Amino acid sequence: MGALGAAAALGTPFAASGSGHFDRTGLRGSSPEGAREFWQGVRRTLPASVDSPAELTASEAAVLIREGTLDPVELVEACLDRIGRWDDRYLAFNTVLAEEARASARALNSEGDDAGLLRGIPLAVKDNYYTEGVLTTANSHIFRDFRPEWDAEAVRRLRSAGGIVIGKTQMGPLATTRALTPDGKITTVNAWTPANPSVSPGGSSSGSATAVAARMASSSIGTQTGGSITVPALAQGLTGLKPTMGRVSLRGVIPLTYSRDHPGPIARDARDAALLLQVMAGPDPADPRTLGLPPVPDYLTAATPRGDQEDEPIRWPTRLGVLPGWADGDDPAASGRRAFLREMEAAGVRMVEVTPSEQWDELSSSLMNAVRLPERTEPFLEYLREDVRLFGVSLNSWMQGLFLSADEYLKGQRARHALLASTLDEIFGHCDAVVQTGHVPFDMIGLPLLALPTGHRPTEDGPRPHGILLGAPPFGEERLLSIAAAWQTRTEHHRVRPPVLDELREARLLPPAGASRGRLSAEDVAERSQ
Repeated sequence: MGALGAAAALGTPFAASGSGHFDRTGLRGSSPEGAREFWQGVRRTLPASVDSPAELTASEAAVLIREGTLDPVELVEACLDRIGRWDDRYLAFNTVLAEEARASARALNSEGDDAGLLRGIPLAVKDNYYTEGVLTTANSHIFRDFRPEWDAEAVRRLRSAGGIVIGKTQMGPLATTRALTPDGKITTVNAWTPANPSVSPGGSSSGSATAVAARMASSSIGTQTGGSITVPALAQGLTGLKPTMGRVSLRGVIPLTYSRDHPGPIARDARDAALLLQVMAGPDPADPRTLGLPPVPDYLTAATPRGDQEDEPIRWPTRLGVLPGWADGDDPAASGRRAFLREMEAAGVRMVEVTPSEQWDELSSSLMNAVRLPERTEPFLEYLREDVRLFGVSLNSWMQGLFLSADEYLKGQRARHALLASTLDEIFGHCDAVVQTGHVPFDMIGLPLLALPTGHRPTEDGPRPHGILLGAPPFGEERLLSIAAAWQTRTEHHRVRPPVLDELREARLLPPAGASRGRLSAEDVAERSQ
């Protein structure tokens, strides 16, 4: 695959010397004590009852499976039942691997505790990750018949840890925009507003987000180049984590922009995100971006707040940077931001006002952000020469990369490095994590971002989630997870689920099955592309 070769060419800007250690167990970084404390914390907060095992978070289901009170087959069947009943409306999946998932669940029953951290957990995988023998299209004509002979490294690690791939999810064509067919027809809807397809489910990982929000999978993985993990998470009340560039291997991921593509989890809460990242993270000799980096830490411990149920202090002393005016306003989202700051102060977080440099907006402007375009186009040049119709409605996004001059590209790369330097000095010289107003700056420079829900606002279509973004310095995922876990221990926003589709059907609040959902033009896609 020529498009994949170029994606492995660029190293991470955060690499140190040395090649790192390649641990194939799927448990790198996690200590026995940290794992024990993590599982005990999950056990303490298990819900008294649920209508279906599919309502359990991944970590809750994992605890019950480890204790022998939940059978992986039962959990898989619960998710498949919901997919069968509901996905004709949500259209979250491209491919459902029902028989494969059942067989994997049955096989895990014979492996006992050796099956790994994710034993029996049904996972939804974005359709740009290679999956052995399974159609992997990236929602593009280019890959319409592509069946890889091996798993993407992230998928391999998830399976090795006992995770079960229940299906491949819908996405934007070649990861450019919300989930669409190659000719622009809208597919996936937001799980909170299934009757209104005009409400965006988020970015290109929207199928993965809808699958988790609708409780059709316990957790999922997506990719982010320009917001496609964090934006769907914010849109659907989930916890999305974009790791530092190089922390998770990109081997076997169909590329969009090789200096900005980030694989990561889209999960129900911080504990689930930590569980997946613990397995996915680590060096891969086939991806130079992952080599020579700091060792993978114990994310499970990071996502386990200290203290008792009533007062859960932050795990480590933490300074949170707050931008001037960040919590101003009288709308529900602003109220949620202020509530977040109050609760975090009560949990022991120290607030520090930080002010970005005067060049911040200029360095992260759309002009500087355009340097991603030639990186997007270059791996696909042979397809552009062969037949432009292969790109469908996303053609304009690829053509744009042909018109950026070398001078403009170099200027943008210099701006990227200047933005990284100013962020590290002027922001993270004063704090351990920072609230963010948007994803673009941290996408440009490869720093970690986490999205989490802070409440719900009323709309004509019913309640819809709102949330916040948190950013951290290189390899600061631990801090982000510890803050998110402390917030989610003190609040219930992450536990609020979208309306049950069966109830909407009974109330006749859904349009007829098969009704048109509209489409985006080539101009729309180019404008909204990440």
